[in-house]
Amino acid sequence: MKESMMWKAQKDGLLELELVDLREFGSGPRKTVDDTPYGGGDGMLLKPEPVVAAIEATRSDDSKVVVLTPGGKPFVQSEAERFSSINHLILVAGRYEGFDERIMDYADEQVSIGNYVLTGGELPAMSIIDATVRLIPGVLGGENSAAEESFSDGESIEYPQYTRPPEFRGVRVPDILLTGDHGAIARWRKEQSESKTQQRKKL
Repeated sequence: MKESMMWKAQKDGLLELELVDLREFGSGPRKTVDDTPYGGGDGMLLKPEPVVAAIEATRSDDSKVVVLTPGGKPFVQSEAERFSSINHLILVAGRYEGFDERIMDYADEQVSIGNYVLTGGELPAMSIIDATVRLIPGVLGGENSAAEESFSDGESIEYPQYTRPPEFRGVRVPDILLTGDHGAIARWRKEQSESKTQQRKKL
């Protein structure tokens, strides 16, 4: 969060980040935040008391509370665009085996970054923050940078791009990109984007 676009967004006053330690709201001398699940089973669950207390201590009238869990709706580019317009976004990152289900009553929504399980919600939180912050006006350098990227329209893959040298190990940059004909280049890029998108759909 202290590198690249995240650093720039904070430096320019476009982003404020606050990390909330659940153990600050834990119980007992060890600041416990987890317990074994009723009914048995492996692993530990995050208890409702510390998580809800952390949410309530952080929440304001304009907050959106999002719990990161494999059972949530998929996080896609359109969600990043929606999140980028929210003034105060609270991402609740899990740990251990998951959450006590009663915690979900204090969330506005649940989100998943994919159909796989991670050790904790820190990486999903960072992915969501990165994807969201770069869409805040003023964060990216180019005016059209975000609009031309993959998935900016919901599904399209960005066209292939090249830089110098014009030939690398026998593979040349497509001649069309060296012509300076911006109209022809735009048409080529559109065709390439459509082709890559169709190839991805077959995977």
